Amino acid sequence: MTDKLKISQAVIVEGKYDKIKLSSVIDALIVETNGFAVFKDKERMAYIKKLAKERGIAVLTDSDHAGFMIRGYISSGIPKDKIFSVYIPDVYGKEKRKDKPSKEGKLGVEGMSSEIILEAFKKANLGAERTNNTNPVTTADLFEAGLSGTPDAKNNKKRLLKTLGLPEYLSTPALIQYINSSMTKEEFEKITAQPDEKE
Repeated sequence: MTDKLKISQAVIVEGKYDKIKLSSVIDALIVETNGFAVFKDKERMAYIKKLAKERGIAVLTDSDHAGFMIRGYISSGIPKDKIFSVYIPDVYGKEKRKDKPSKEGKLGVEGMSSEIILEAFKKANLGAERTNNTNPVTTADLFEAGLSGTPDAKNNKKRLLKTLGLPEYLSTPALIQYINSSMTKEEFEKITAQPDEKE
């Protein structure tokens, strides 16, 4: 058994099975939202905000629509520099404990392998020394790379999300945030470079 990845931020997940799964992979304070219950649970939300202020939070929800709604709700009340987004890729299948797949057919956090979870934290630049990005990628860079504001932008973005192992529902601001926390501008340009006409 390898050592668990130590995360200094509080990690926010949807439910108890996600928490159980993460506990086997990371060493961190893990807090559940109890799914959509967090929308009405003022005390829990206040606790999450307190943790964000004190140590920062890392949000890891399922990659389905519901997961993104919960992520959006939590993120809306917390300063951007106190929240770190961790994303699992779209993997289709069914959790062992369930009779049938979810509505969208995607595995949630609990269904991910330990390797995928560790990789997700690594991509978010957590569990390692965070480096300050002095030359961040901007919306203009996304436009330049054909990822926004162009006729083919939607397909290009979809391809990039797949290449990076990110979920399909990721918004453009969230994509920029992810890019700037996990790679340099040069690395981004290399990934999005158009292949030469002559193979």
